[in-house]
Amino acid sequence: MISIYQALSEIETTNESAALCTVVKSEGSTPRHVGSKMLVYPDGRFLGTVGGGDLEHRVLDEAWMAIADGQPRHLHYNMSDPSRGDVGVCGGQVEVFVEPILPAPMVIVIGAGHVGKAVAHLAKWLGFRVAVSDDRAEFCNAETVPEADAFYPVPMEKLTEHVKMTRQTYLVLTTRGSNVDAVGLGPLLETEAGYIGVIGSKRRWLETVKALKKQRVSEEKIARIHSPIGLELQAETPEEIAVSIMAEILMVRNKGTGRKMSDAGKKQAEGGSRPEGLRR
Repeated sequence: MISIYQALSEIETTNESAALCTVVKSEGSTPRHVGSKMLVYPDGRFLGTVGGGDLEHRVLDEAWMAIADGQPRHLHYNMSDPSRGDVGVCGGQVEVFVEPILPAPMVIVIGAGHVGKAVAHLAKWLGFRVAVSDDRAEFCNAETVPEADAFYPVPMEKLTEHVKMTRQTYLVLTTRGSNVDAVGLGPLLETEAGYIGVIGSKRRWLETVKALKKQRVSEEKIARIHSPIGLELQAETPEEIAVSIMAEILMVRNKGTGRKMSDAGKKQAEGGSRPEGLRR
C-alpha cells in the first residue's frame, strides 16, 4: 500500500482532486493522536484514518463537501455522549482540519486564431494550466501556441472524449463562427466546467442560441454561457480582448463584482473606512 505522501504526489501529477484530513488537536481519550491523516478521494475511496466509527463517517462527509466547494474546514468533535450528538464515548475532544486538494485551474482555448493565442499567452502568465483545441491541426500545436500545456486537434463536439472537465476548467470559445459553436456547445454544456465563454457579437450569439434551441438544449443550460465573452473594456486588439476575457474568468473564479475599485473606495470612504482591497 502506498503512503499518503506518495498518493498526494500522484494526485498532483495527474491533476486529480482529494481532501487531506489531519487531526490537529486531541485532548483526553481519543482514538487517534495529533498528526494522524486520512486522504479522501471523490469516488469514495480513502487512505489512512482519523479514528474510525461515527467520527470518521462525519469527517468523510465533510471531506467530500470540501472537494465539491473547494473550502477548507476546521472541525471540532466531543467524544462523551452520543445521545447529545457526540461522535463517541471515549471522553475526549478532537479537532480535524480538512484541506481540499484541487487541480490547478485550467483554461481550454477552443479556436486558436489571433485572440485564442493571446488568451493562451495571458492565461499561462496568470498561472493557469492551458490547453488549446482546434479542428485545424496546423493551428493546434506547440509551434503556433508555445504557451499551451496540451493540444487537442479535434472537432469541438469531440473534445469531451479527450479531456475531463471539472469546476476548475474554464472554456474560452474563440472560434471562427456561430456554426462551429452551435455544433460543439451541446456536449460542453453537459460537463461541470466552471465557466463557458463564447466570443462574438450579440447578433452572432442570438444565432447560436437559436440553433441550440433547435437542438432542444434547455434555457437553463444556455444560461451558463457568457456571451459576448469578457468584461466591457472597449477592447479592440487580440491582446486587449484577451485581457477582457481573462478579467471575467478571474471575476467568476474569485467571486468578484467587476466594479471599479475606486468606486468601492468612494462608498467605503463615505462610511468612514477603506475597502480591504485598497489597504496597503
